Amino acid sequence: QVQLVESGGGLVQPGGSLRLSCTASGSISSIVVMGWYRQAPGKQRALITSITSGGSTNYVDSVKGRFTISRDDAKNTMYLQMNSLKPEDTAVYYCQALNFLAQSYWGQGTQVTVFS
Repeated sequence: QVQLVESGGGLVQPGGSLRLSCTASGSISSIVVMGWYRQAPGKQRALITSITSGGSTNYVDSVKGRFTISRDDAKNTMYLQMNSLKPEDTAVYYCQALNFLAQSYWGQGTQVTVFS
C-alpha cells in the first residue's frame, strides 16, 4: 500500500506560479513511476507529466516548458513546479503512484485556480 498526500494548490493570477507537493508513505520502494494528473470541470482526468524511478520525465505539449516535475527521494516527495500559469490550467490536480504490480494509488487532489 502507498499513501499519497498533496499540498500546494490555490488561487493565482495568469502568469503566476505555484508548486504542488505529493508526499508518499507506505511501500515506497515498490513505486516505479509517479505522475501528475489534472481534471478540469466537465472534462476527464488526464495525465500531464510523469517521472520514473530512474528519473526519466515526460510532459504533454500543453505544459511543456512551463511545468517541471521533480522529486526528492530523501523526503519521499514529488513536486510539480508550475510557471506561466494560464486560465486553462485551472483544474483539480492529482498525484498518482504506480507500483511494479501495476497497482495505482492516488492523492486526494488539490485545486488550482488561475483567474484574471
